[in-house]
Amino acid sequence: MGERWQAVDDYIAAKLLGDDDALATTLANNAAQGLPPIDVSAAQGKMLFLLAQMASAKRILEVGTLGGYSTIWLARALPEGGSLVTLELEAHHARVAQENLERAGLAEKVDIRIGAATASLAAMTNEAPFDFVFIDADKQSNAHYVEEAIRLGRSGTTIVVDNVVREGGVLEADSDDERIIGTRALFDMLSADPRVDATAVQTVGAKKWDGFVLARVL
Repeated sequence: MGERWQAVDDYIAAKLLGDDDALATTLANNAAQGLPPIDVSAAQGKMLFLLAQMASAKRILEVGTLGGYSTIWLARALPEGGSLVTLELEAHHARVAQENLERAGLAEKVDIRIGAATASLAAMTNEAPFDFVFIDADKQSNAHYVEEAIRLGRSGTTIVVDNVVREGGVLEADSDDERIIGTRALFDMLSADPRVDATAVQTVGAKKWDGFVLARVL
């Protein structure tokens, strides 16, 4: 079944996305530099691009840069004068992302901040509100990251959280996997928090069976 999921993603990309040298080079550079191949798929990247444009986002926050593949998609959605802050734990990943962003001609729009995202977020006390937030980092901290996204956002801010289905693992209430525990805590937080309206969508494709949360700050 997985091969068919991949084939459908390839079909979607061929029909609706086309070739993209900057993104292909980014993935090749990530692999050459030893980064794990855990970027969003091309179709998911285009979805982020469209969602950010639909939100008329001028300021974007990304938690989890990796090699900058999703960062490029999001930065391309920004209008003239727009900006993106992206948080990355690993200095090596951040250096690779900087290379990729420079090659894509987007470095001037993007501020990469290195260190634990919890600390980077806590230090953000004088930021203008973000219009769009994409969270794709350590899953055990997802609920906290959404709390911070709300604090740093405004009424109408769009929040997307990746990898929230985990091939059905989200159903495992007795799991000792910290990623599943963190994902379930995210759902508990969203279901109880009156400041956000949210749903989640399951996905299959190049990234197997997973899904994302889509939320709006009220």
